[in-house]
Amino acid sequence: MIVVLKENSNKEQLSNLVDWLKSMNIEIQFCNGVHQTVMGLLGDTAKIDIDLIKALEIVEEVMRVQEPYKSANRKFHPLDSVFKVGNTTVGGGSFTLIAGPCSVESEEQICTVAKQVKDAGATMLRGGAFKPRTSPYAFQGLRKEGINLLLEAKKETGLPIVTEIMDISHIDLFADVDVIQVGARNMQNFELLKELGKTNKPILLKRGLSSTVDELLMSAEYIMAGGNEQVILCERGIRTFETVTRNTLDLSAIPALKAASHLPIIIDPSHATGKSKFVPAMSCAATAAGADGLIIEVHNDPSHALCDGPQSLTPADFKKLAKQVNEIHNLVSKF
Repeated sequence: MIVVLKENSNKEQLSNLVDWLKSMNIEIQFCNGVHQTVMGLLGDTAKIDIDLIKALEIVEEVMRVQEPYKSANRKFHPLDSVFKVGNTTVGGGSFTLIAGPCSVESEEQICTVAKQVKDAGATMLRGGAFKPRTSPYAFQGLRKEGINLLLEAKKETGLPIVTEIMDISHIDLFADVDVIQVGARNMQNFELLKELGKTNKPILLKRGLSSTVDELLMSAEYIMAGGNEQVILCERGIRTFETVTRNTLDLSAIPALKAASHLPIIIDPSHATGKSKFVPAMSCAATAAGADGLIIEVHNDPSHALCDGPQSLTPADFKKLAKQVNEIHNLVSKF
């Protein structure tokens, strides 16, 4: 349930309302806007008499929320969420460019790419230390050593790092990671999401291969219900009947998620298309559609990459793309 308060509400009446709601074991979340304050009521709100609340002098409007996700719901939080990651900002009109190789392969490789993507305009560095692969014989990542190499690249460039977690048992290894990524395969690993809800780090949550928008938001709700409200949604393509691309990038998810949730939305055109030649076009399209940023795979030698070389841009190509998408974002943001 949502209660919209009138501007300059009487503090004593508001305090009485809050005490009454808490006496019924209702949790209250306040969202303070420029002109209005919104109270989000969590718990068994079926027993609350809406007409009784509407009759209060301080109340502008009361609405019941039918969607099962509450914390991620824009109705509870009308303003866009904004997260600070290192020296960069995610959401709130800023445009986030996350770039780097699919897998961390060596110190020289990750540090070289980190410097190149930073020079091109990237605001965060991505790189896989733990790699979930379809084949058990494929490169599985450098694991703990991969995280250490990412931290070395961060030390040299200052870029915050984004890397994927695969198991609850690995959480301690991510103590110095800036943004923890939850991959598509783990989007509904609810025990992992609950544990991440106990952390104070931003979580980049990728949409599952066959998951709906509502299911993605419910997974975000698992994290937020644990107390961690720093969730960044990521559309990375869904599995359809089409085979010309690796997955089908659902650009309609951007306005759909923007309408339903206040959480920032990042697009992954690399995993969505699976082909580097399609990445620029889909990056530009996603930016024009209102995405809050992009996460793009960049490798200094894609033809010899240990993982996902065909979908990786070269640093030179990424530099050109970064210029394009920033120009599009600046243009779109004026409307």
